[in-house]
Amino acid sequence: MLILYHGHSEFLLESAAGFSLLTDPYDAHVGYPMGEYPCGAVTVTHSHGDHSFTQKALGAPAIVDSAGVWQVSPDVHVTAIPGWHDDAKGAKRGPNLLMKIEMDGLTLCHLGDLGCLPDPIQVRALGKIDVLMIPVGGYFTMDAETAKKTVDLLQPRIVIPMHYKTKANADWPIAGPEAFLRLMGAENISPMPLLRVTKEDLSEQPALALLEAKP
Repeated sequence: MLILYHGHSEFLLESAAGFSLLTDPYDAHVGYPMGEYPCGAVTVTHSHGDHSFTQKALGAPAIVDSAGVWQVSPDVHVTAIPGWHDDAKGAKRGPNLLMKIEMDGLTLCHLGDLGCLPDPIQVRALGKIDVLMIPVGGYFTMDAETAKKTVDLLQPRIVIPMHYKTKANADWPIAGPEAFLRLMGAENISPMPLLRVTKEDLSEQPALALLEAKP
């Protein structure tokens, strides 16, 4: 599997068989370059424009935007688990889905704009996670400290931070990834252009991957 990061919370996951899944596609106001991508499925954790611009997905992809179990291809399953965008059960910013994606024998989790620690029901539903995509910038989502507690709770094999400040969104009231990287003991990590991972080489992968935003 190839994992490519476009910026913000948008990733393109490409299976060994050639199936592509796009996560939380952002719109133009986010500040990152826009692109269009042929894909078989799109996951949308919530309806805010910076996570739900599905127009950039070419073809006729399955749109996963509500809770439940979705079979988006014969070999790719998505379980969308209800959660909250804030620490007040949605009173501030509404709902948010936790996306559990099973592809190529791996289990990935995209937390969208989760704003609080996962509760015991969500932790059980997520189960064992190989790759976790987690927001770390705070303000709109969980901050670095809560993200670290979430990693400790979920115990993923690989962590990929997302939804943090960069040059593209420098005027947003969110933090960069530095505080989270320090908490993870990865202050000196070098960004990677992409992550190539298989079930067989999972044990050889880094515990944390900081991916370059490349639409």
